[in-house]
Amino acid sequence: MYQQYTRTPADLRPLRDVESQLRDQTQDFATSFNTGNYDHAARVFADDGVLMAPHYEGAYGQKHVERLLRQLGEAGYSDMRMETIRVDHSGDMAMELGRFALMVRRADGVMIPERGKYVRVWRRLGAWLLMADCWSWTSPAVSDRAA
Repeated sequence: MYQQYTRTPADLRPLRDVESQLRDQTQDFATSFNTGNYDHAARVFADDGVLMAPHYEGAYGQKHVERLLRQLGEAGYSDMRMETIRVDHSGDMAMELGRFALMVRRADGVMIPERGKYVRVWRRLGAWLLMADCWSWTSPAVSDRAA
């Protein structure tokens, strides 16, 4: 017997574009870091993904990324904000450029604002996962001129 097909609201939603997906993943990463959920933050990395943070050795693989993120948190890094500036993609690969700001607590308790930029390489392995995430600081002299 014939039954009419009924659409659900989910069927009516268009597929989300790559840029929106990656922006959301980036915000989820920052929120996870800020709340101390380093294991959750590390899950946006592929099994062989790498995080390269300034003044630290590269962390290869999710467990090492989690360990580096925890080390950064324990060293006083907090309140991370990330802003995606550009996303380019082709097929199952994507590149994201952006800038970040965070606070660093010094040994005397004083909070110092820091800013920088990042480049991320994503690969769609079922879900979009980070293959490489590289951060660099913006020097204070450059930051002051740009402001």
